[in-house]
Amino acid sequence: MRYTLLVTGPAYGSQQASSALLFAKKLIELKQDLKNIFFYREGVLNANKFITPASDEYDMVREWQYLHNTFSVKLQICISAALRRGIVDMRGNTPCHISNLQGGFELTGISDLTEAIIHCDRLIQF
Repeated sequence: MRYTLLVTGPAYGSQQASSALLFAKKLIELKQDLKNIFFYREGVLNANKFITPASDEYDMVREWQYLHNTFSVKLQICISAALRRGIVDMRGNTPCHISNLQGGFELTGISDLTEAIIHCDRLIQF
């Protein structure tokens, strides 16, 4: 079965992202087809490379990167939601020419979510 996950909560401060991460890991463990995870609204904050958890806290951002690097799961963040929340990359039209987009994440449009929904069997929102 093909899954697409939609994450709408930040890395810290709610249970949405952590639940999505655990669900994604379980899908992979069960050999289900998980090709992409789309981050929308507050979920785009998962892609901020300046998030620095305390040494005794779970590093959610690095865990997302692990999924991408190890299992080739696409980590797509909504560009409109990202820009509203200060997540930018070098390709954007930012006046400072800086990037705080974490490696492994990519800025995409809502059309990429639409395409993923068309090609999956289940969309799960967190």
